[in-house]
Amino acid sequence: MRKLLFPLLLAAALPVFAQSGPPTKLEPLPPPPPMAPGLSDDDSGPRVNIPVQKEDKVEEFRQNGRVVMMKVTPPGGTPYYLMDTTGNGNWTRRDSLDDGVRVPMWTIRTFD
Repeated sequence: MRKLLFPLLLAAALPVFAQSGPPTKLEPLPPPPPMAPGLSDDDSGPRVNIPVQKEDKVEEFRQNGRVVMMKVTPPGGTPYYLMDTTGNGNWTRRDSLDDGVRVPMWTIRTFD
């Protein structure tokens, strides 16, 4: 076993010794491009813009201070719902909350 261990360790160490010679000359990185107008360094995360008409009535539903659903009622139209079911900012439009399939989604325990 010891006779086999030494050649294996030597074979594993050979690539380290194969790297010889001085390192290549490194060049500095170019400066970053200028920021778009209207943005600053203190902006945190992407901005979500949901187009809603001025006449539409928007009701926000919050859970733990975060908007999880919005009910949009156009004047003279049927309401639709914008839902964030995963919590990552991807909004899904639903024309009705009753889609026939109801999967229970209860929070059993949260870890802080």
